[in-house]
Amino acid sequence: MDAGWRPSPQFRAILDAAAEAESRGVRDRDYLLKLLERDFPREAPDKPGLRDQAAPCGEAIMAVGQEEEVNLAGVRRAMGQLLRTPVIEAGAILPDACPAGPGEAVIPVGGAIAARHAILPGAHSADICCSLWATVFFSRQSAGEMLDDLLVVTRFGAGGRAPKDRVRHPVTDEAVWQNKFLQGLQEHAEKHLADQGDGNHFAYLGKLDLGKSFLTALEQAGHEEIVRPLLEASRTRKEAYVLVTHHGSRGLGAQVYQRGHQAAIEETERIASGIPKAAAWLDTRTGLGQEYWKALQYVSRWTKANHHTIHQRFLERAGAGRITEFGNEHNFVWQRGDVFLHGKGATPAWKDDGGRPLLGLIPLNMAEPILITLGSDNADHLSFCPHGAGRNRSRSATRRDFRGADGRLDEALMEREIRKATRGLDIRWYHSKADVTESPIGYKPAAQVRAQIAQFGLGKIIGEITPLGCIMAGDPGPRPWLRERELTPKQKRAIEHRAERRQMRRSLTHWDDADDEEFGAPP
Repeated sequence: MDAGWRPSPQFRAILDAAAEAESRGVRDRDYLLKLLERDFPREAPDKPGLRDQAAPCGEAIMAVGQEEEVNLAGVRRAMGQLLRTPVIEAGAILPDACPAGPGEAVIPVGGAIAARHAILPGAHSADICCSLWATVFFSRQSAGEMLDDLLVVTRFGAGGRAPKDRVRHPVTDEAVWQNKFLQGLQEHAEKHLADQGDGNHFAYLGKLDLGKSFLTALEQAGHEEIVRPLLEASRTRKEAYVLVTHHGSRGLGAQVYQRGHQAAIEETERIASGIPKAAAWLDTRTGLGQEYWKALQYVSRWTKANHHTIHQRFLERAGAGRITEFGNEHNFVWQRGDVFLHGKGATPAWKDDGGRPLLGLIPLNMAEPILITLGSDNADHLSFCPHGAGRNRSRSATRRDFRGADGRLDEALMEREIRKATRGLDIRWYHSKADVTESPIGYKPAAQVRAQIAQFGLGKIIGEITPLGCIMAGDPGPRPWLRERELTPKQKRAIEHRAERRQMRRSLTHWDDADDEEFGAPP
């Protein structure tokens, strides 16, 4: 069977012929199979291909205006392609949905799927385990002083920490590095600790009202381990500070994704035909699929350790005491029985094994509250909530509004508009230069996304973390490997070629940022 013969009544004759050949001294396996193939031709196995009809998809989104109609059309097109994959049973589109590149069957941001006995690396994407973590605490410092401390303990940008600046954590000492998908990646795990990357990742400082309605909702939902210390704290103060960090698994996760996606492409080509690369899968009933699942679990532990490291370093530097903490992933794969739920920018909103609705953190933009939700376990939308506000346009399209007739970015206009959109808040950019695409200007209207969470019954908003300030990477300028002095002629030609390809895509699609973090097709 491994050699390609399908089970049939002729198996007995094939085995008899093999035994007879061996009795004549044929020992070489390949030669033996060649002899058998001459008398018993192998039939080409029937390989499953794309279904004629897409699996059902629950839409929890309503377009408002032409720009959003164009956005939603792109999302539907991508999901329609992806949901023809034979292992996918259902999908969902959430209020923050936006396309993630022009490739075929690329899951959009704000998209979710349910696959039976299968993991699709392309459906959780390269930023594995991108997640939010909140620590509630008291402090005597001002918001500005706390943000000063936060700037010291975290890091944004490409490359990871230099050896002299690295931070230790026991998670990097786990005995996991023989896993096929983790081999040789310990260095990545070590250099990216206390490191948040760039793009839409942030460290957000806010306040939480310890009012009765919020605490009662938590208590009734059964989250006793969280509400108990909050109740105790509320006896002396009515508000607490909250640090919320948003990041994924950095270079570690990107490497695991690349390996997993390549393995999935090779496996899918062996057992199926005509499947787009973005929809390739690993069967979780195989050893390879289980090994990838274990690698994902380690990436989840590492990412949570990274959040904890940043938060603990901050609390120690600020002299603050932790009250409680909680968080959630939104770029990941979750197992529920034989079904594997994949979210690309989708917040789990089902009930845990104890029947409690999951707590969720949903940021909208740096000038808006972060919503604290209880999941509604709405099966019509695979029991997910959005992970944020999402975008109606790519980053390049947003920047285009601030370019003059000569094509140059109007820095002064951009900074004025950002200040207007974040008035009263302490906004810091780690690389000093503001990034307009990560300001409120770059995102969908927060009120609209919030209203659609309620409209489609995705979750119940029980509290808000109101903003005081935020740190994001900002614009670091050209990446080190793209700076002119470091480029070889071959590299320059490759960059020019990619620019030509992007320009061609711009003429074919509304989306023109295939290389952006949130809009990147799987490699």
